[in-house]
Amino acid sequence: MAILTIGHIGNQADKAIKELAKEGLSIAHYDMRFVKPIDEKLLHEVFSKFTKVITVEDGCIMGGMGSAVIEFMTDNNYSAQVKRLGIPDKVIEHGEQKELYAECGFDDKAIVTAVRDFLKDKKNTMTA
Repeated sequence: MAILTIGHIGNQADKAIKELAKEGLSIAHYDMRFVKPIDEKLLHEVFSKFTKVITVEDGCIMGGMGSAVIEFMTDNNYSAQVKRLGIPDKVIEHGEQKELYAECGFDDKAIVTAVRDFLKDKKNTMTA
């Protein structure tokens, strides 16, 4: 499994990956660095190696980095399960970053949970 992040939210993924390593899980982490233009070389590597991918962004799920990753995947005939974590398409109340990350489901604890749930899922379909 691979986790793709962009920007500072990668720190949350790093914490989650360290926690998962204590359980014997080895999760790859790729920093996308930028979305436009999308890093095709990096994504070819990811989809050549992994069948389960989680994207994490501090931005809108709909039309965000995760959506661009899924578009790349389908345009290049890759087949993988992709789970997107980020800001859902709903009104989010004001709060501190830590609170908002938890509320939106992409803090380190939510990433750990998403990985565990994803590894239990035996389907071979794209999810969002």
